[in-house]
Amino acid sequence: MAIFTGAGVAIVTPMKDNGEVNFDELGRLIDFQIENNTDCIVICGTTGESATLSMEEHAAAIKYAVEKTNHRVPVVAGTGSNCTETAILLSKEAEEYGADGCLVVTPYYNKATQNGLIAHYTAIAESINIPIIMYNVPSRTGCNILPETAIAIAKKNKNVVAIKEASGNIGQVANLAALVQKEGIDFSIYSGNDDQIVPLLSLGGKGVISVLSNIAPQQTHDIVATYLAGDVKKSAELQLKAMDLIHALFCEVNPIPVKAALNMMGFCAGSLRSPLSEMEDNHKEILKKAMIEYGLEVK
Repeated sequence: MAIFTGAGVAIVTPMKDNGEVNFDELGRLIDFQIENNTDCIVICGTTGESATLSMEEHAAAIKYAVEKTNHRVPVVAGTGSNCTETAILLSKEAEEYGADGCLVVTPYYNKATQNGLIAHYTAIAESINIPIIMYNVPSRTGCNILPETAIAIAKKNKNVVAIKEASGNIGQVANLAALVQKEGIDFSIYSGNDDQIVPLLSLGGKGVISVLSNIAPQQTHDIVATYLAGDVKKSAELQLKAMDLIHALFCEVNPIPVKAALNMMGFCAGSLRSPLSEMEDNHKEILKKAMIEYGLEVK
């Protein structure tokens, strides 16, 4: 059973001027998302600067998101770590706070083998009862979940129900989708790349966990909903219309541009935790132009 179908937002973590988490603004962003038909709130992911949140901030952000969302849409908590025991601790906390699922990235830097990935995800899955979405993003972690490994993990652990696929390798995603079909298992694939939503949906994907949704929640939802309603041509048109903006949102390391974009829209996303730096002025102009051309209001 899919945790959600559609467009889930990989929501930013807004910061105050003093660097503390701005929970009031996080609440405002959550309301903005739900009012504009986002299908799931994904809190404390990469876009939420999870790598530079303290354990206390991480737990507090998950707890706040669950309470603020109040069952209006599912909440998935980023609980991955390159330390299995830390991932277990974070996942247990997320379950305790009422999250509907966990998003667990592959171990980064220490780069587990495929057998190591099976052991890692199994240990986490056995520690909690809520569903797990694996997160495959080799460009950031240096570690790739092969299709055969993803299937082995899912078959071994019934609460590992999905994968966020951000390898960028459509061939790999097709191989995974073929194995899901061959094995006859209930396993969801979500795009982790905003520029590949429609291609992944064409392979049977359930939706996207999106950066674009932070600033265009309704439009991102519509890309998925239109496809799933059977209007593939219209969905593709919506995908292509968003491409310039998607490229602008990744002209610097995520979440630098999307936080700048939210600030331009009048939200108080604030600054970034070091080592991320503020967006370069020339890139900011490219982003602003793309936002205006897409039809977003820039203040």
